[in-house]
Amino acid sequence: MFADGTAPGIDVESLWRSARSARCEAKSCQTGRISTAETAVQSHTSRDASVQTDQSKAAVQDFQQEVQVDYTSLLSFLQRVEDAVIKELNKNWKSHAFDGFEVTWTEQNETVVCLHTLSYPEARDQNLQVTSVSWNATGSVLACSYGRLDSGDWSTEKSYVCTWNLHRRGLNPEHPDLVVDVPSSVMCLAFHPSQPSLIAGGLFSGELVVWDTSRTEDPVVWRTGMTDDTHTDPVYQVNWLPGAKHRDHPRLLSVSTDGKILVWREEQGGRLVLAEGFALVAQQVPRSTWLKKLDWGEAAVGVTSLSFSHFDPRVFIVGVEGGYSLKCSAAAETPALRGSGSSVPLRAPAEFSFSPHGGPVYSVSCSPFHRNLFLTCGTDGQVHLHSMLQPQPLISLQLSKKYLFCVCWSPVRPLVFAAASGEGDVLLFDLEKSSQKPALCIKQAAGEHPVYCLEFNLRHSQLLAAGDAAGTAKVWQLSSDFTEQGPREMNHLERLVSEITD
Repeated sequence: MFADGTAPGIDVESLWRSARSARCEAKSCQTGRISTAETAVQSHTSRDASVQTDQSKAAVQDFQQEVQVDYTSLLSFLQRVEDAVIKELNKNWKSHAFDGFEVTWTEQNETVVCLHTLSYPEARDQNLQVTSVSWNATGSVLACSYGRLDSGDWSTEKSYVCTWNLHRRGLNPEHPDLVVDVPSSVMCLAFHPSQPSLIAGGLFSGELVVWDTSRTEDPVVWRTGMTDDTHTDPVYQVNWLPGAKHRDHPRLLSVSTDGKILVWREEQGGRLVLAEGFALVAQQVPRSTWLKKLDWGEAAVGVTSLSFSHFDPRVFIVGVEGGYSLKCSAAAETPALRGSGSSVPLRAPAEFSFSPHGGPVYSVSCSPFHRNLFLTCGTDGQVHLHSMLQPQPLISLQLSKKYLFCVCWSPVRPLVFAAASGEGDVLLFDLEKSSQKPALCIKQAAGEHPVYCLEFNLRHSQLLAAGDAAGTAKVWQLSSDFTEQGPREMNHLERLVSEITD
């Protein structure tokens, strides 16, 4: 009934896999863009406040009630100690233990340091020298004039006047704030004593120019031009006239080796015109026993420097090429022998002559603390301390084997002065310490480049500027020893003068 048999295989294809894969789809999903923003918040106003509780009136009343003074016992105590206290006070009054002591409220500078070394690369490339330095009325701006004092064709060589504001943030010592191109060598500079932007300069050509440093495009405001009144020799010094007489219309005084001392006033059109003047003629210079050997004649006496008295604006001292210094008066009325060619009559100002140096006088400086004292220096390397009351010097100091180009009294210390030497040194003297040798010798430049000019800062008494033949101007910060006056220094100065005179 049953038998073995083999049936062929049967394949059954799955339908669920294919059906499922057909239903699969790739999908992606992302939220909508989210907006973001950054915001900073700061309050418009702020205010600091402090809080302290007030003492209650009840507490004050309680305290006052608790304090009880036994006036009878207090009087008895004061009577017992009165004699002893009076005795000690009298001892202290007569004591000299604290003589010379003065409370110092400012920070002490123990050493002299160089704060700035200023130079103008174009002037340095031309081997020009710093011929003059001047501080402005605020004491923040230093001006330097460039030229050449030793050799070269001064009359045609281009030169510069540069200014640096030392209080400016980011000061670049080789990039002046203002550079003025000048067609002739600038021999001297002087800032106006009260208007910080006005500066006057004397040129080798004999001209006088006034610049306004606030005008960068065309800084020239006044100039003399080349007229019959203009100096025929280089102008070696220029001064703004002291006093309030010409405050609204400032006047300038210039000196030159042509023997003339001229006073200029401003005029419309930017011109400086001659207002009055003086001429030094050898025949009209007063003779003294110290000057008998000089050859007197009608030749002009070349003026190299000038300084006004700080006590009498009519009195000034001049240094001349012949080596001597002269006391002069701006009130002189005697006509000068050589006044031809000038638009105004020239007068003879010399009243008194002093003992000469061994060569031309390069600088004079009247003391701001003593009406009769002044300093002179010259090519003989000496500094003379003079009194206007006698021809011979009170002190003669041999400071250099070479020339001395400048000497200047300190504006804050009656016994301190500075000198500039041909050996490249700035010499600081303190007559309180020594009347024979400098208190400090500062090396200004490498090698032996002469120091031609220096000037104390009237506003910041610790600053001294000096310019040299290397074309650099250095600003030195002086130590407290040279800037703080002792309580009896004026007495010391008077005593020193009287001892030397006797």
